[in-house]
Amino acid sequence: MANQAAGGSHRAAPVHTDPGDVSVLTALSALADPVRIQLIRELAGSADWTRSCGSFDVPVGKAALSHHFSVLRGAGLVEQRDQGPKRVNRLRREEFEARFPGLLALLLRGDGAE
Repeated sequence: MANQAAGGSHRAAPVHTDPGDVSVLTALSALADPVRIQLIRELAGSADWTRSCGSFDVPVGKAALSHHFSVLRGAGLVEQRDQGPKRVNRLRREEFEARFPGLLALLLRGDGAE
């Protein structure tokens, strides 16, 4: 309560799903949205933990962006952590590749296959 009065805010730490617990249907569903594809592609081209949620140029508002990240976490694709006032992201490339070999590479190919 004191933190809120001082202008601080506490948010719950994000919940992450282990890629080993993700079904193929969940993974494919998470990758079926153009905004989420864009997020994954931008993360793939960035170093781990360098992209905050607000740094992505996507055509959705904050609430929708939060939902998209939640779906990606639930599919085992993205890991997030709070760094000061920002939430930063990491693509779980190796873990997801171990669970679904070749799927991420196909998505990142970017040849219009989506």
